[in-house]
Amino acid sequence: GNVILSLANLCRWLGREAEALGVEIYPGFAGADVLYRDDGSVKGVVTGEMGRDKHGQQGPSYQPGMELHGRYTLFAEGSRGHLGKQLEERFKLRKGVDPQVYGLGIKEVWEILPEKHQPGLVMHTAGWPLDAHTYGGGFLYHMDKRQVSVGFVTGLGYANPYLSPFEEFQRFKTHAALRGFLEGGKRIAYGARSITAGGLQSLPRLVFPGGALIGDEAGFLNAARTKGCHGAITSGTLAAEACFVALTDGRGGDELSEYPDAFRASALHAELQRARNFKPWMSKGLALGSAMFGIDQMLFRGKAPWTLHHSISDHASLKKAAECRKIDYPKPDGMLTFDRLSSVHLSNTCHEENQPCHLHLKDSSVPIATNLLHYDAPEQRYCPAGVYEIVRNGDNEPRLQINAANCIHCKTCDIKDPTQNIVWVAPQGGEGPNYSDT
Repeated sequence: GNVILSLANLCRWLGREAEALGVEIYPGFAGADVLYRDDGSVKGVVTGEMGRDKHGQQGPSYQPGMELHGRYTLFAEGSRGHLGKQLEERFKLRKGVDPQVYGLGIKEVWEILPEKHQPGLVMHTAGWPLDAHTYGGGFLYHMDKRQVSVGFVTGLGYANPYLSPFEEFQRFKTHAALRGFLEGGKRIAYGARSITAGGLQSLPRLVFPGGALIGDEAGFLNAARTKGCHGAITSGTLAAEACFVALTDGRGGDELSEYPDAFRASALHAELQRARNFKPWMSKGLALGSAMFGIDQMLFRGKAPWTLHHSISDHASLKKAAECRKIDYPKPDGMLTFDRLSSVHLSNTCHEENQPCHLHLKDSSVPIATNLLHYDAPEQRYCPAGVYEIVRNGDNEPRLQINAANCIHCKTCDIKDPTQNIVWVAPQGGEGPNYSDT
């Protein structure tokens, strides 16, 4: 009985509505860097350069970035935004709050047999196939056109470096409650994205001179309900209303204090306050976490006199490979379960081959000297797109190969790399996955 629609299509419709109101939208132009005024306040953003080759040299079609100035700039890059990271560090927006924690959501869209289709049916799951100590859960949504959306979210605070969220998702589809819907159908789309799941205690300070963070850039997801779109819309609305007040008063470049004030007085804040202990409880294991969060919600109605906290960042939770057991994942059968490369093909990912790599290493020696040595190169497994490979030359010397053209912009590498050596930046032209009705 639910109404289920494509968020991609909703955003396209919203874009047309916004343009009809005079809003200018620049598809294909990624915000590459933040601009500042002399007083240190945010002045706007500059879009990425176009036409550099893979060596960083200007090609015949080179175009410099375009500066976009504003009295206020709202940052809405989604989970783990690369500009948001810079702003949090520059303005110390995370001072006094818990580390942010994330999940990786991987999704496929299937066209299933007519007799198996139940439009409006929603299924949510918890746990399996993950072990009892690793947070995660899945979903199956029946849309229109005989399509279903099936996906799995793995909490990125997992400890075993041999765990592969992609393979766990493939195993998830083999459960009897799901495979019955999918067998005989056709997989038509694939995608993945990190989600910001820390909740209220991990929210950074939302404002700084000249701008604000909105949506999953800050982290308004209600992880207990697997809902975040309403939080993104609400936070954007509250920030826009604060901008309207400031602009009407002739202000610019200062802090939009009306925005966090309005958030604290909103129904969204009350909702996140009630759910604040969900993710910390679930990090203690599925059985204990479910029981304690149930008590939190039913006995205290979300008003328990305590608030649990996130103690460590996701990248710091990995154990050394020698301390963990390897996981033997079954080979894909090509009918229900698949490999990474065929999946990337269905994401319609497009990166021009001869452009600078948008996945930067702070220290090129770390992948082998630290990640491979101590963690058996976990980037080979946490990436759901086959971007990172350990290859060996004729002398059996290993090196990290980065297949940047495969990247589907989930940001998992930027989050989970144990040494925080990998930095994701916007690729040239905002290229990447081009999702259709997903």
